Amino acid sequence: MEDDLNLSLSPLAERMRPATLDDFVGQEHLLGQGAVLRKMIESGIMSSFILWGPPGCGKTTLARIIANTLQRDFYTLSAVTSGVKDVREVIAKASSSRMFNVHGAPILFIDEIHRFNKSQQDALLGAVESGTVVLIGATTENPSFEVISPLLSRCRVYVFKSLEVKDLERLLERALHQDEELKRLKINVIEKEALFRFSGGDGRKMLNILELVCMNQVSAPEVIIDNKTVTDILQENIALYDKNGEQHYDIISAFIKSMRGSDPNGAIYWMARMLAGGEDPLFIARRMLILASEDVGLANPNAALLAQSCFDAVHQVGMPEARIILAETCIYLATSPKSNSAYMAIDTALAAVEKGTPLPVPLHLRNAPTSLMKELGYAKDYKYAHDFDGNFVDQEFLPDEISGTRFYEPGENRHEEAIRDRMHKLWGDKYKY
Repeated sequence: MEDDLNLSLSPLAERMRPATLDDFVGQEHLLGQGAVLRKMIESGIMSSFILWGPPGCGKTTLARIIANTLQRDFYTLSAVTSGVKDVREVIAKASSSRMFNVHGAPILFIDEIHRFNKSQQDALLGAVESGTVVLIGATTENPSFEVISPLLSRCRVYVFKSLEVKDLERLLERALHQDEELKRLKINVIEKEALFRFSGGDGRKMLNILELVCMNQVSAPEVIIDNKTVTDILQENIALYDKNGEQHYDIISAFIKSMRGSDPNGAIYWMARMLAGGEDPLFIARRMLILASEDVGLANPNAALLAQSCFDAVHQVGMPEARIILAETCIYLATSPKSNSAYMAIDTALAAVEKGTPLPVPLHLRNAPTSLMKELGYAKDYKYAHDFDGNFVDQEFLPDEISGTRFYEPGENRHEEAIRDRMHKLWGDKYKY
């Protein structure tokens, strides 16, 4: 066996960071020959844009490649650690350097731009609008919700995708054949499925896992890459919670299933695991908002209101105090009665729509704003419910072809039992459940 890996080097993912567009892996829909973003780069006429996509898909790398390719001055800010003062200082530097750069406006790259608050984003507006800088923002969150409208209107948004298996294959082969440290090892790749599965479409993570597996076998005559070896080494070395990997999906699944199963202890434990692992609190709040409608539903309609209030409060308050708001909502949802009747109703109705031809709206339900429409029978025989006793009158609201179809079936809980009784009282046997 040759000398051990040189652990003083930068990580493999950094050593393998591409320097040119031709070396960039993935995002063919934007960077392939003739694609929109590639054409903009090759033209040298840059406008500000935001890259929206999951971690490890090349957002930061692309920003650096663009700056190098176009020979532009390059400034970076992290939205996690930078304030308004930092933004203004960088813009001032960019404004000064532009006078000496014949290749065009400097590029300002802001990582995790969704973490900038309104005042920080406001501080960017003038420089972006005047062309003092070309802004490239990177975000893992939907910019429609996290970036202020005036800034968003001045930027194009390009959606990056998780790397596909073919992209990960290309990265793996390149690392094995080009990295000087890995070339010194005798590496036998037998299976790749676990390596790719644990990376979750994140190229940086895949290279980090590869390096970890090699380091753990550095004294062996041969480095084995197979599913069992990768899994065993990761279980020994990776943190209990990895917010971007397989553990992320396993733990959020356990969290949701604990609340659905009415176990507040399990739910609060899995929430604690996520928070301790650095999960975005808004992600947790968002999942509880979904569960409030999908799994609690009409058994306790107040659950959706509380979950929405939780999401808004977490957005305003932030950590660490947000943990208390999240815990309150988690326990409330876990201990609430459950019903998935609304979830089932819409899916059943969508299935009926998708498998059949579009059915016309019955004439009596159509609006009749013109005399011609009235002559054609629009709105004829429609009965206005408020003209009748109890504000109800028996009439048909479905197309004739599916008359009598029931998409909503009330759940077995106190609130929906009242709904069931009311529907039967109004509709008789037509709504006899």
